[in-house]
Amino acid sequence: MEIDINLIPATLDVVHVGLAGLAAVSLLLSLLLAIIAIVALRRKPAPLPVPAPAPVPPVAPKSQPVPSPQPARSEPVKPVVIRESTPDAALQLLGLLQQEARFIDFVQEDIARHADADIGAAVRVVHEGCRRVLKQHFELEPVRTESEGSRVTLPKGFDASSVRVSGHIVGEPPFTGALIHRGWRASRVNLPKLADGHDAHVLAPAEVEL
Repeated sequence: MEIDINLIPATLDVVHVGLAGLAAVSLLLSLLLAIIAIVALRRKPAPLPVPAPAPVPPVAPKSQPVPSPQPARSEPVKPVVIRESTPDAALQLLGLLQQEARFIDFVQEDIARHADADIGAAVRVVHEGCRRVLKQHFELEPVRTESEGSRVTLPKGFDASSVRVSGHIVGEPPFTGALIHRGWRASRVNLPKLADGHDAHVLAPAEVEL
């Protein structure tokens, strides 16, 4: 392609000067915008740091429940069994004492109006009859074999049903004291058998003389 030099104007008129100025201004504006863009990119704020997640507290392992101490096993307390005694044996014994010793007649009598000599004679009869009943129907033995008045020691766990402690009781056994009474124990009981239909409440039948 060939450029004709003759076409290039030899002189600058106002139009060409204006176009040249406009092109220069445009070039300056482009350079200015490019510079502004470069500076803006360099001044781009650094990204805000992302806060680290808060540390999760470690979960303590579930502790095993501590078993409560079991109370020491004590020996089971045996319940007290109360036995109901039938009155027939007691009524039968009263009947025997009345039969042999006139025991009920003597106890029911008002002895205040009698002289001591008369009472003494009646007591002898009652005593002999009661002694006869005991020997015939019971075998008796003392609870303690020591002599009355001697010093005895009751160990820990002694049978409280067979020994009654009195006086100044302090602390726990063993106890040492004087034997006031030896006590009695029935080792054998032999009461007569009651016939069927017998009324044990009749201790002594009424007597009618014809």
